[in-house]
Amino acid sequence: MKVAVIGGGSTYTPELVEGLALWQLRGGPGHVSLHDIDAARLSVVSAFSARMSAALNSGLVVEVQPDFDKAVEGADFVVFQIRVGGQEARHEDIRMGLDRGLIGQETTGVGGFAKALRTIPVVLDMARRVREANPKAWIINFTNPSGIVTEAICRFATTRCIGLCNVPTEFQMDVARHLRVAPEDVVLDWVGLNHLGWVRRILVRGEDALPYLLETFDSERGPKNIPDLDYPRGFLKALGMVPSSYCRYYYMPDQMLSELRRKPRTRAQEVMEIEERLLAYYRDPVNVVKPLLLSERGGAWYSRIAVDVMAALGAAEPRRLIVNTLNRGSFEELPGDASVEVPCLVNAADVVPLPLGEVDERILGLIRQVKSYERLTVQAAVTRDPDLALMALVANPLVPSVSLAADVLQALKKRSIL
Repeated sequence: MKVAVIGGGSTYTPELVEGLALWQLRGGPGHVSLHDIDAARLSVVSAFSARMSAALNSGLVVEVQPDFDKAVEGADFVVFQIRVGGQEARHEDIRMGLDRGLIGQETTGVGGFAKALRTIPVVLDMARRVREANPKAWIINFTNPSGIVTEAICRFATTRCIGLCNVPTEFQMDVARHLRVAPEDVVLDWVGLNHLGWVRRILVRGEDALPYLLETFDSERGPKNIPDLDYPRGFLKALGMVPSSYCRYYYMPDQMLSELRRKPRTRAQEVMEIEERLLAYYRDPVNVVKPLLLSERGGAWYSRIAVDVMAALGAAEPRRLIVNTLNRGSFEELPGDASVEVPCLVNAADVVPLPLGEVDERILGLIRQVKSYERLTVQAAVTRDPDLALMALVANPLVPSVSLAADVLQALKKRSIL
């Protein structure tokens, strides 16, 4: 079994390679091919990844492959984890938003929009090349904004693509720790889109723990060990669900904007500093253990999610996993070719989203609006049509006026993003 990683120079890559190396000890892939347009960075990351794999006594072969087509040739799985424009472009996206009183976070608001516009054309070209060279390969997409990029790939390149996000798994782990149970005993009834999800039930050994948790979350007691649920008292009880962390940008935009403005540096600048420290660690030939610093980079449970999905795609027995995939009737209120983030049955035969039933009006309107924004964004990125781009921005709940949308569009044109 072979895995190709496009964007293999990412500082995340050792996290993924560790997961693959441990999986190899249990019969997983024997070969991972790393490709990146930044040869110097790839050299550092790949050398550390190879040392780490060897220290784990794994037989996983870590290969550097500068040729894209050779990297994906014969691969069972092709991981996309690229960042077009790097952290520098991310910083400009954030500043573009903050300078206009808008949220510029890299997956929501105008930041996510800018990233999608410059990323989708590049990713679609790569996905088509994967399809032509290796039509049976599965693309595992981590490239943000993951839901939008996954929808673009599935609609315009190949349906053999799954988008992954660490948020549902991280929530599952937090809940398990809060309830002092094994993560495997927690089953989430998750509904929504990437970075716009809600938990409707939390089954622990068959019993719904959500009512108890909602009472706990809405009290003065907590949740101290489940972050990002600092809503006004009474809100979660009224909602009757637990929103994922990124929902704060939609439910509390003023507060989130204030928090972003108070920070002395953008998240992109923070990440650039963390990455320099990580690369220095990777360069030292003495180091063979994944550094704790990597947790500050974000993406907790990244390798676990990737390995779980790859293992499921190679198995006959279906496994229930929360992934980003085509709707295909699971969400009756959305188009069949829209990307959704829902529980699916995943195996070698197919990725089948489970029926969601009726989606509560308390969240349905926001989901529909964000999905309209996402679909217009995909169309604008594919066609490079400024009118579609303007209407995508207008549809975004975090852009409150047409004049601001037009101003952002002009800024993107000056940066040659559109």
